[in-house]
Amino acid sequence: MSVLQQLRQLTPDRPLTDREARSIAERQAARFLLLSGISEPHVPATIITDLPRVSVEVRRGLPKSGVTFWDNRAKLWRIWIRAHDVPVRQRFSLAHELKHVIDNEIITFAYPAIDHRTSRQRSERICDYFAACLLMPRPWVKRAWAMRVQQLDALSEVFGVSNEAMARRLSDLGLADSPYTNIYFRTDPTLQYRIASDMNTSANASRSKELAA
Repeated sequence: MSVLQQLRQLTPDRPLTDREARSIAERQAARFLLLSGISEPHVPATIITDLPRVSVEVRRGLPKSGVTFWDNRAKLWRIWIRAHDVPVRQRFSLAHELKHVIDNEIITFAYPAIDHRTSRQRSERICDYFAACLLMPRPWVKRAWAMRVQQLDALSEVFGVSNEAMARRLSDLGLADSPYTNIYFRTDPTLQYRIASDMNTSANASRSKELAA
């Protein structure tokens, strides 16, 4: 059974509340790290770029920090990461897009629209949470905090993330208040992007692994 299949099996076959969705995302992140043999920060991007049937490319001109789609011709998932983003944002975007790959077939069913939020909006928030759990696992952050590594800059460097992402994660874990009102650094989750025009040429695009490990 592939890694993606093992992660997908952690999601029950029913609509999820926000709390359940976050819990499952955290379990998937922890399982992925276990399967990858990663037990300390910071998490290398290669655990995603080396997945079978997943092609990661750094591309110019994307309207969002990341785009994911299934390339039926090549029979693989393509994850495009925006070239001009800083490395820490690329890393977070890559982890975020992996959750889209995991959830692709169940988004509408698992995250139905509730409380004036669309299914896509709920999905985007869960993808952010998954990325945070993967790059800043709860036990690792709490261990660092207990060892008196509590300066935001120091923690961000240890985990290879932005100060904003780290601050929000500390808030998630109840360790510190976050000054940021946005969830991590994602843009409006309703923003639409067009990739159809690139579908015919994407199979010939060179794979890039120029993400920070």
